[in-house]
Amino acid sequence: MYLPKRCISETDLETYDGVSAGKYTIGLGQKFMAYIDDREDIISFALSAVASLLKKYNVDPKDVGRIEVGTETLVDKSKAVKTHLMDLFAASGNTDIEGIDSKNACYGSTAALFNAINWVESSSWDGRYAIVFCGDIAVYEEGAARAVGGAGACAMLVGPNAPLVMEPVHGTHMANTYDFYKPDLSSEYPYVDGRLSNVTYTGALDKCYATYRSKIAKRFPGEKVTMDGFDYAVFHSPYGKLVQKCHGRLLYHDWLADPSLPLYSGLTEETTAAFKDLPVEKTITDKAVEKTFVGLGKKLYQERVQPTLTCSERCGNMYTGSLYGCLASLVGGVPAQSLEGKRLAMFAYGAGCASSFFAISVKGSTQKMFEALDLEARLAAMEVRPCQEYVDAMNLREKTHTLKDYAPVGSIDDLFPGSYYLERIDDQYRRTYGIVPEKTIAA
Repeated sequence: MYLPKRCISETDLETYDGVSAGKYTIGLGQKFMAYIDDREDIISFALSAVASLLKKYNVDPKDVGRIEVGTETLVDKSKAVKTHLMDLFAASGNTDIEGIDSKNACYGSTAALFNAINWVESSSWDGRYAIVFCGDIAVYEEGAARAVGGAGACAMLVGPNAPLVMEPVHGTHMANTYDFYKPDLSSEYPYVDGRLSNVTYTGALDKCYATYRSKIAKRFPGEKVTMDGFDYAVFHSPYGKLVQKCHGRLLYHDWLADPSLPLYSGLTEETTAAFKDLPVEKTITDKAVEKTFVGLGKKLYQERVQPTLTCSERCGNMYTGSLYGCLASLVGGVPAQSLEGKRLAMFAYGAGCASSFFAISVKGSTQKMFEALDLEARLAAMEVRPCQEYVDAMNLREKTHTLKDYAPVGSIDDLFPGSYYLERIDDQYRRTYGIVPEKTIAA
């Protein structure tokens, strides 16, 4: 995981914005939100995350044969972020690295991961590792939407004998929607239809889960899919409250399929009368359905979902990095001996829209991941800054977003040691990067 050094408190942001207490923290389920200024961009994020992965897992650069990138944070309409990552492999002489960028809102990371895994499983595989990078800088124009911003990134190593094993069945749903999009290339800010975004996310989950169940039934006749078949549920997390609602949504689908399951023994005819005969699509915005199944799932949510939210609660929305930041929260927060043998439900979503439901099995020890991530200490090391500093950083990014022949003014003291940072954009828009020196301890 690449973690920015600075974040703000959503409680402080409520006060700064002059909104009612709890609007962001309870209404949206947000706690903190990471941010950066003009010293960082998606390329510096990628360089930081992949360089760290190579170092922590002692990967020989010559042993990498594919790099896939998933991001929606664009700095160039033609040149891929992946091409900048090739600088990390130049000294080794390894230029034989396949793969390129995938883009569709927050789903690009999952497309990249599927591509990497499919390559390793294919007849084209040459025996080397694949690396997947995903991450974003989630920023919004001034207003209530700013509370669901954030920043962060991750890199994943893909190869044989891995402790996390992707199961082969995916339930996917894609459609043409305008819930969130970025048509103005002169601005970092998206166009967002908040209500449509929530409805589209929830509807996509419905379709993906139904397709996944159908595919499992065809592939393994007689096998029933319920959320009881998973030990944890990992969601793309735009904001915490939506994740909680959609966990309840999956329990609603399990109830529709089999009301006799023990979890639903307390549901009365009176409780379900208002919605039991409604078409599924009509229940997406039904508050009775939401309240009933979120309430039923409270304990399960704490057990199965809450352990996946550590990074999101500190960094906010990481767009393509969100789902895999949640996966990192799990493997970096749950001891390896407790996680081995467990099964994870995964839901990926990107506006516009693209989505998939799939599963990961923990087949080996995740101790190395636990140690390499060092999440508890690293998240705690992030500095909570005043909201005015965050607003100043947003204003700076807004003013400098399209500039050339420009040297960033943000301080490298606001980055962790070992992080890459933007040194300059020349008069041809070419970018150069430096590395924050590691701290040395005097003898």
